[in-house]
Amino acid sequence: MTDTAQNGAPGRIVLVTGGNRGIGRAIAEAFIAQGDRVAVTTRNGGAPDGALDVRCDITDAAQVDAAFTTIEAELGPVEVLVANAGITKDTLLLRMSDEDWSSVIDTNLTGSYRLVRRAAKGMLKLRRGRIVLVSSVVGLLGSAGQVNYAASKSGLVGMARSIARELGSRSITANVVAPGFVETDMTEVLSDEQRAAIKTQVPLGRYARPEEVAGAVTWLASEQAAYVTGAVIPVDGGLGMGH
Repeated sequence: MTDTAQNGAPGRIVLVTGGNRGIGRAIAEAFIAQGDRVAVTTRNGGAPDGALDVRCDITDAAQVDAAFTTIEAELGPVEVLVANAGITKDTLLLRMSDEDWSSVIDTNLTGSYRLVRRAAKGMLKLRRGRIVLVSSVVGLLGSAGQVNYAASKSGLVGMARSIARELGSRSITANVVAPGFVETDMTEVLSDEQRAAIKTQVPLGRYARPEEVAGAVTWLASEQAAYVTGAVIPVDGGLGMGH
């Protein structure tokens, strides 16, 4: 896929879900900086400057279809999909309710499936595309109190690798980025003691910046990564080595 933005022509059409804050916002801003035309789905607004803000609850298939229809009308067919939107409902297994389980799975895993299924229609017609699913080191390592979250993020690996095999002949790649602990609103709520304990587990001894995750995503969407598919790229400071 040619990145036409580098040649002065309009860039690619990129969709980033959950792009109003944290990792998603950094990813959207990185694509905008490259000259790509970026749409961002949010539930309550707040997309970065330069992005098309599309309201969408990814647990609702009709809203997902409507979001793509809006993007296609405003910008064109989606060439790069970054499925980033996700939630957590952490609690120990024996305290976890069916709703705690199903809501996380429906958003993080099934929501990504809905997005990929809809995006693939346009990509197949274009005979090109980039799909990047944002997972987590927790999906590879596991984490006490996060059975639902870990299952949802682990499932993205199998999804991406199946898509890579199914759609590869049409020059569509599917890859996973697995961030570790990142400086976002979600980690800011941790106590100083918790943050310090986590850092001792990370070989690089620090949290990631959202921009570092965005760098891996934009690379996977670039021409330089055209022969990379079905891969899991960790951005975790070495926390998940060997997994």
